[in-house]
Amino acid sequence: MLLGKILDLFKPVGKLVDDIHTSDEERLTLKAKLVELEAEAMKVALDYEKAALQVQQAAIVAEASGNSWLQRNWRPITMIVFLCLVVLNSLGLLHAPLPPQAWSLLQLGLGGYVIGRSAEKVGVSVVNSLKAKESI
Repeated sequence: MLLGKILDLFKPVGKLVDDIHTSDEERLTLKAKLVELEAEAMKVALDYEKAALQVQQAAIVAEASGNSWLQRNWRPITMIVFLCLVVLNSLGLLHAPLPPQAWSLLQLGLGGYVIGRSAEKVGVSVVNSLKAKESI
């Protein structure tokens, strides 16, 4: 998300450099500086993403390894309850249909759960790639 926004930010600047009426040498110098700035911005964004993933991972690990059964299982229980509500709503068995806020909360919950689990798995690869890149 953040990385895409950074890339989107630099695209128009790169086009602007291409459109400047100056010598090829000056244009290439500007392009090189722009690429350097873009790389630095990407590094900062990756560091931020890495820190965010580490915080999310720590929260999930703390919940999963908690002493209380409820602490370890409240997210799956919440998603099962929402699944039941969706099924009941689809069958018309609820007294009133689910409001739009419930659907938004369900999307956020599913997205957070799925993305959180995926980020936990992908985060290790990203961290290892960054460490390998730093050692070069």
